[in-house]
Order: sequence, then C-alpha cells, then structure tokens
Amino acid sequence: MTQEEKFENKKDQLAGKAKEVGGKVTGDKELEAEGKSQGVLGKAKEKLGDAKDTVKGATESVKEKLSGNKD
Repeated sequence: MTQEEKFENKKDQLAGKAKEVGGKVTGDKELEAEGKSQGVLGKAKEKLGDAKDTVKGATESVKEKLSGNKD
C-alpha cells in the first residue's frame, strides 16, 4: 500500500469520526450514520491494503524460492 493510500484511509477514518461526533452532539442521526459509514469504509480499505501487501510479499517469496534464490 502506498503512503498516499494510507493517508487517504486515515483521512477517511478521522473525517468519519468527526462527522459521527458532530452528529451525536447536534442530534443529527443522518450525519452520525454517515460518519460511522465513512470511518468503517476507511478501516476496511486499510485492511484490504494490508491483505494485498501480505499476498504480494508471499507471492514474491514463492517466486524467489522457485527461481532458486534463497537470500
């Protein structure tokens, strides 16, 4: 995952939390729900990126083993 993707995911999480809190403070249930959704989306994208990185690392490791490079 690139640094830009990590930043965007954290930004979504923080913006979502801000909306959620703002919705709670003002009694705006729609804003609160929107904030929760945005936060969950940011967290899900973060987890997906981590999983992609793990798979990429495992794939590279297998390629190295198959090619005979055991560094």
